[in-house]
Amino acid sequence: MKAKTNKNNKLIQSAIKRVSHHFKMAVVPHKKNDYRPHLIRRYGIIAIVFVVIGLQMGYNGATTGSVLGRESNITISSLLIQTNTARVKDGENNLNLSDKLNKAAYLKAKDMFAKQYWAHDAPDGTTPWKWLGDVGYNYDQAGENLAKNFTSTGAVMTAWLNSPEHKANILKDSYQDVGFAVVSGEMDGRPMSLVVALYGLPAESAVAGTQKTVEAAATTGQPNILTQFAVAAQSATPALVGSLVLLVFEIIVSVVAHLYRRKLPKSIRQSWYRHHGIYKAIGLATFSLIIIYMYGGGQI
Repeated sequence: MKAKTNKNNKLIQSAIKRVSHHFKMAVVPHKKNDYRPHLIRRYGIIAIVFVVIGLQMGYNGATTGSVLGRESNITISSLLIQTNTARVKDGENNLNLSDKLNKAAYLKAKDMFAKQYWAHDAPDGTTPWKWLGDVGYNYDQAGENLAKNFTSTGAVMTAWLNSPEHKANILKDSYQDVGFAVVSGEMDGRPMSLVVALYGLPAESAVAGTQKTVEAAATTGQPNILTQFAVAAQSATPALVGSLVLLVFEIIVSVVAHLYRRKLPKSIRQSWYRHHGIYKAIGLATFSLIIIYMYGGGQI
């Protein structure tokens, strides 16, 4: 029995030693790997890139059924909560969720898919306010915000609040009601998710003598780059977080390898490859930013 236990211990120690050896060869610059860790050699970097891409596609496939799709968790209730949170923070009143405005927003989204357009006014000149009339919402003031292809409520709100015109609609002090629609469909042959927000002041609540006003925030296209990174932070998935952790680890290995550049083989020290560590760190950092940028997609 004792002999069997000793044998098992030796096997475990041998396995640990092999794992330790391979780990050291992969990530630690030292004489046996010519101060070029295997993880940041060409085949190591290619393997990491494939793992990162595989994580994104695998997660998308598992959550949406398509390797190219991304899961969306935008709901009417979460839009209302985050809208009122922004208003209270700005010292404004909460908005009431209006069934009529919800229906009007839904009709507007369906009209955009039916007529294949992305704008406040339809190609035939129909304005957003037509839908308010169709559902019987009598208003003195109204506003509309649009968003498409975002994956989270936080991402939508971040984009809107970083656009002066969209933010003005969200925070306007005279509005009392709001309605939302989150509708998926196909536009220009591609799957698309639309968010429509309609804000209103009912006619019976308006001060006598005031003029009817409408505010449709201009569709500004892609948010600026800083907003896109903020949107990406709101849209982060476990696959994105895992990928970034992996890439940051590889960047650290690259930087450490660069510190050992004077110990590289002579033939390498005399070539441009002497600084391979810093070049790879920059390349990996750029790749990381591209992935984050992709998660900042969506238009308002």
